[in-house]
Amino acid sequence: MQAKGDPESVRLDGRTLTIEGLAAVAYGKAGIAVDPAAMRLVEARHEVLLAAREQGAVYGANTGVGANRHELTSGNGMVAAVRHGLSLLRSHCAGIGPEEDDGAARAVMAVRLNQLLAGGSGVSPRVADALAVALRDGAVPSLHRWGAIGTADLASLAELGLTLAGERPWRSGPGPVIAIDPADALPIISSSALTVATAALGVTDVRSQLRASTVVAALSFLALRGNPEAYDPAVHAARVHPGQAEVAATLNGMVAGCVTPARIQDPFGLRVVPQVTAPALHSARALRAVLTAELNAAAENPLTTDDGVRHHGQFHTATLAAGLDAVRGAFFPVLSLSAARLGLLMRPDLTGLRAFLAAGPPGSSGLMIAEYVVQDLLAEICMRVPPILTGTLSISMGVEEHASFATQGARSLRTMTELAPVLLAAELVAAVRALRMAPERLTGGIARHAFDIAAGVLDDDVADRPLGVDLERAAGVLPLLADAVGDEL
Repeated sequence: MQAKGDPESVRLDGRTLTIEGLAAVAYGKAGIAVDPAAMRLVEARHEVLLAAREQGAVYGANTGVGANRHELTSGNGMVAAVRHGLSLLRSHCAGIGPEEDDGAARAVMAVRLNQLLAGGSGVSPRVADALAVALRDGAVPSLHRWGAIGTADLASLAELGLTLAGERPWRSGPGPVIAIDPADALPIISSSALTVATAALGVTDVRSQLRASTVVAALSFLALRGNPEAYDPAVHAARVHPGQAEVAATLNGMVAGCVTPARIQDPFGLRVVPQVTAPALHSARALRAVLTAELNAAAENPLTTDDGVRHHGQFHTATLAAGLDAVRGAFFPVLSLSAARLGLLMRPDLTGLRAFLAAGPPGSSGLMIAEYVVQDLLAEICMRVPPILTGTLSISMGVEEHASFATQGARSLRTMTELAPVLLAAELVAAVRALRMAPERLTGGIARHAFDIAAGVLDDDVADRPLGVDLERAAGVLPLLADAVGDEL
């Protein structure tokens, strides 16, 4: 089944899928359009794989896998071969741990379909066709999270394969059911589609949160009457690092026209925002390039080409794991700097306002408890930062003696981006409250627009009261603040 495209469709052709396109499909903002030429390539390469299987041993197609790679399965006829294909899916279907949400599950299917359309798997066309039908019809499989180590998401993709085969129910939607060819089983699971999808959705959130954090930092700067010399272009031209001048220029534009600085030199929370944000911005851009390659990769083992099959190690995701380590390591300081700025906003010697931005009778706590929430979140986030490339293993009788653990790195990044919004929201709530108390400190432009967005959802009651609703609302508008910066970052 080949798709007819429309203006809201993301083209899947095995070559041009972007992270933005993947996110749009995952979250139901766009449909898909499958490239007919790519489907013809899938069909042609399937014939190559079948021919190679007839001529000799092809890993997974007529042999066992892992330490069983030397055991031939094709000697007992076609019925036995078909049983081997389904047996491979069943045996790899661990089905344990938390279930991925609908967005992640749709992202997995879109990634796997696009990779199949790159033409390297040798899978039968009906598998690609069925994935396309499921995406178009809104069918979502149940995919459990655990069972991967950065050398293919075998357990979760086996669940997907058995769902296509009709042995597992679709979690939602009337999904397709197809016959699985004897040579289809390994091509279905020979991919890190869940890891790639998780990382892609995570880095999408990082990009948005970096933009939002820069806007929030500017509002805190205004509330604290910071010194804009720290963002002067001459300063950042004197030592050039990727992204740093961009962040400084964005901040400089937002705080232009601010009141007379309260200090000759500000605390680090204000002064080093460009230096701390730039590495995160740079590493996120690098990871996006890696993920774009992964989205459009023919990395299945064995790889089917026009002239046969080749066995290899392309399934190892060391480059992805390294990129994920870099992003997590660079993103954490951005969040800890936000926590530092929240602490600055609590101090009357820096704001010129009451301690904890309190109002009402003496002893009022104001936003005091917000720091506790932030430090709790920061501690949780910190646990996801250590590099995962340092892990080691030896499995399958020692045949597989190394792994990247990119899967764990991707999960950790998504956890960070799930926790980060409330942390940034706490600073936003404090900055808005301070600027409400001292409105003359607010400038125009993006800063004013961002303030208006946040103030529009935050209660202006400054009396002591529960803060949970404010934090939730502030977290909810962070994407709007990110959009306010646009393509400047």
